[in-house]
Amino acid sequence: MKKLSFHPLTWWIFSGALALAIARVNSPLFAIAAVGVMSVIVFTQRDDAPWGRSFNATLKLSLWIITIRAMIGVLIGVPIPGTTLFTIPTVPLPSWMPGIRIGGAVTLERLSSSISEGIIICAILVVFGAAASLTSPHRLLRVLPVYVYEFGISVVIATSVLPQLVSAVSRIRMAQRLRGQKTHGVKAFKRIALPLLEESLARSLDLAAAMDSRGYGISKKRSKYRPIKWARIDVVVVLAALAVIGIS
Repeated sequence: MKKLSFHPLTWWIFSGALALAIARVNSPLFAIAAVGVMSVIVFTQRDDAPWGRSFNATLKLSLWIITIRAMIGVLIGVPIPGTTLFTIPTVPLPSWMPGIRIGGAVTLERLSSSISEGIIICAILVVFGAAASLTSPHRLLRVLPVYVYEFGISVVIATSVLPQLVSAVSRIRMAQRLRGQKTHGVKAFKRIALPLLEESLARSLDLAAAMDSRGYGISKKRSKYRPIKWARIDVVVVLAALAVIGIS
């Protein structure tokens, strides 16, 4: 499928609108559908770059969040009456914690409520992760207004950390596999953590040197060598985002 060129803010606007719609509808089915739509868009339109590969890590993180949320909902929470699935031994709590218990009867309603909340939370996380995967942080920085430029630099650097870490971990694991070393387990984690920290520090020093060589912070005026303009496809996506909010 042919990849289209979008404005750097297009997918962030669309993801923000979709996240707002997910929160307003508050339905796990709608959240799953939204994740499916964003997944199709990401897998067909993302670039072969570190930020493009970060979406897979976002999906894995979301699965962990759903699992942890379901476990917490089963073990700790407010009892919800309904169809009992199984019973966990109850841990007595102080009298100043009424209505909350650890253990007890786990009902179908309690489990489904926990999973539904986890799905909605993770769906919002995934749609913003999709926006980060579809947008180059460098192009995003170029279109920010001058009065939020410094704040934008901080945000762009922060949002580009996860893609860079994912790419760095992949390279380190590949190098260790070529050396015949194990890449899983506690010992492997220690072998990955040290070169990852070293590479992160080196990258931060390179970034600081690059910003200093370009005279960052010396002048308040910004220059644009290649202005990024809005296209018709960007307008269509933004209108679709507004339509999603209106429908929700």
